[in-house]
Amino acid sequence: MRVLIFHGYLLGGTGSNVYNANLAAALSRLGHDVHLLCQERAPQQFPFVDAEGDWDDGELALRTLREPVRCTVYRPALAGVLPLYVADRYEGIEARTYRELSDDEVEAYVAANVRAVREVVERVEPDVALANHLVMGPLILSRALGRVPYAVKIHGSALEYTVVPQPERFLDAARRGVAGARGVLVGSRHTAERLWDTLLEPDLPPRTRLGPPGVDVGRFGPREPLAARAGLRELVETLERRVEDETVDAMLAETPSAFTPDDRVAHAALAPLLEHPDDPLVAFVGKLIVSKGIDLLVAAWPLVLARVPRARLVVVGFGAYRAGVERLIGALADGDLDTVDELVDEGRAAEGGPDGTPLTLLRAFLDGLQDDGGARDRYLAAACELRERVVLTGRLEHDELRDLLPACAAQVVPSTFPEAFGMVAAEAAACGTLPICADHSGLAEVAGALADAVPEAARELLAFALDDGDPVQGIADRLVTWLQADEQLRVQTRAALVATVRERWSWEGVARGVIAAAEGRLDELPFPERISTQ
Repeated sequence: MRVLIFHGYLLGGTGSNVYNANLAAALSRLGHDVHLLCQERAPQQFPFVDAEGDWDDGELALRTLREPVRCTVYRPALAGVLPLYVADRYEGIEARTYRELSDDEVEAYVAANVRAVREVVERVEPDVALANHLVMGPLILSRALGRVPYAVKIHGSALEYTVVPQPERFLDAARRGVAGARGVLVGSRHTAERLWDTLLEPDLPPRTRLGPPGVDVGRFGPREPLAARAGLRELVETLERRVEDETVDAMLAETPSAFTPDDRVAHAALAPLLEHPDDPLVAFVGKLIVSKGIDLLVAAWPLVLARVPRARLVVVGFGAYRAGVERLIGALADGDLDTVDELVDEGRAAEGGPDGTPLTLLRAFLDGLQDDGGARDRYLAAACELRERVVLTGRLEHDELRDLLPACAAQVVPSTFPEAFGMVAAEAAACGTLPICADHSGLAEVAGALADAVPEAARELLAFALDDGDPVQGIADRLVTWLQADEQLRVQTRAALVATVRERWSWEGVARGVIAAAEGRLDELPFPERISTQ
């Protein structure tokens, strides 16, 4: 079967990028002929890509990388700016958020991609297609495909950061794009309800089906302690070799994209971990933006250190709030609560956001400390170790996580903003690493599915509440309980996590679901039901 996919962004780094790379690879493994349109500038680095094409010289130029050709990646020429949902920098591309663009700039982007899709359709005559993101992928395919049936995959960013905040500008485009889709795939019941409540289209719920991302269980899997440490060492040695490669250094200097990994930073952060092989590691993997809740996790770490002094937090990610995270770590380590208060007041403004909405959850925790002098003194005493006990790696390649996560006892996913699906939590679970998630949206549904399988004593560790209680204390309590748990509970829990991921989420299953949705075989796909950790 010939399958066309419109993504529009890169193939590595963040959730939807990883989704499309893995989906294309799985479709190719299943024997399908894949044609993927995106803005990836180095598709040859991906082993599933067999040919590449672009319109850099005005006409489509195709280059075969290997035979047989199962997956071709095309890069449409942009007619100006690449619209983003969240601010970031791209190598060789002017990129700005949708809210910053004029209607004419958005229409130019849509028109340029429609032309590219139409040409690919004429050349390959696809049997089915998939549009990613609520805007503008579905609208582009609705204009370009003709009679080719298509499905839409909803990722949270376009819905929450673009359509919901500015319905007067983008709601009509979202409705028109989704109207022609035979099936609409969501990662969770939460995302489905947000989509239905936003679009208010009565025929949309019957066409909506569950279609979460998958986990490459061939790559992400558990390791015995010695093997896990060996994997971490191999990752560090790989980074060291790349640092010593002058070609890589030169390339880094010429590519200011936030998606470009800085191997020097990653190596400097991870190499010291090898000197302390018995220190328990906890990971954060995600974009460094305020809505990912990284401030809550950093604030929780002194509480963890007070009871598990050797614990280390490994923060993997990139984004506009990195400087804010570094300031928060430094201020807490120095006992400088005035600077912490400033960061709380700045809120999103610290990452270049449109306003200074304060970090209310962090403020509530700090206010509690101020009310209890003894607790404050103990907290600040433990916080002195933050610079030593929290490391920031910057971005790692997705494949490199498979060597880091098995070496970690837990991973925290503290997002305060709705998530379509908790892919990073599922990948951690596949490695036998306990995911500790904020109890909302798609994260709660992943945690709920895992909670059904783990021993009862571990169930309450999988999720913490944001809307009541103290999430900072909640994160710390769950981490400490898990790090101090007896070995039998840890072994049983890890086995249950791994088995559940392998049973429920695989990329081949995701790929089959995409084709079924595009063909309208919705009775073969699950309706998004509510799942809870409670």
